[in-house]
Amino acid sequence: MELYKYSDRIYYSAYEEERDRPALGYIRGEKFSVAIDAGHSDDHLNEFYEELKKHDLPLPSLTVITHWHWDHSFAMHAINGLSVANKRTNEHLLEFIAERSPEHDKEFLALDPSIAKEYINGKEIVVIPADIVFEDELDIDTGDLKIRCFTAVSPHTDDATLIYVPEERVVFFGDALSGVFPTWIADKGKTEEFIKAIDALQVDKCIGGHWPIYNKEDLLYELRTRE
Repeated sequence: MELYKYSDRIYYSAYEEERDRPALGYIRGEKFSVAIDAGHSDDHLNEFYEELKKHDLPLPSLTVITHWHWDHSFAMHAINGLSVANKRTNEHLLEFIAERSPEHDKEFLALDPSIAKEYINGKEIVVIPADIVFEDELDIDTGDLKIRCFTAVSPHTDDATLIYVPEERVVFFGDALSGVFPTWIADKGKTEEFIKAIDALQVDKCIGGHWPIYNKEDLLYELRTRE
């Protein structure tokens, strides 16, 4: 794993296709720091934390989840500090927990080869709900940075959270530009709503889970020209 520096206060990790590990974000605040997404498993999370330590960055006090999918949330049990998720994300996590059984876990591991690779050799699957749950919008003040977490319509899931840092002109959007797993078909109406959400933000860069960092204009162009 590699940690990239966007600014003195914004960092993000590399993403990995083989185990479908998304980029994890990091916002360094004066009073405390905030991570974006927990990761696919505690192995993924611990690699991220080791990178933070190498760069003399304090571990996050809060971790905001962009959406409930396993590669973004299933390491919540191992985070430093508290987890934050919107109400619908938390409902999805609770639904997954309620459905768990040996057969259910077997079906989950078979969903995609990347999941089987992340949980190889019988690695335990641990899923927990969020510590802090919000509806619609949550503002976080780290002392020198204000962070706006808000729900948005997305063609990927019904529980997308965007994390906007106005002073740094950056937004973390998770996987919100994608279509629905596993077909990746994107609803045009929902894509239009997501375009409006991004277009309304005063940002230069957009950081997602499984792509190189986007310029705002490039992301909007990709979305608008999608077939």
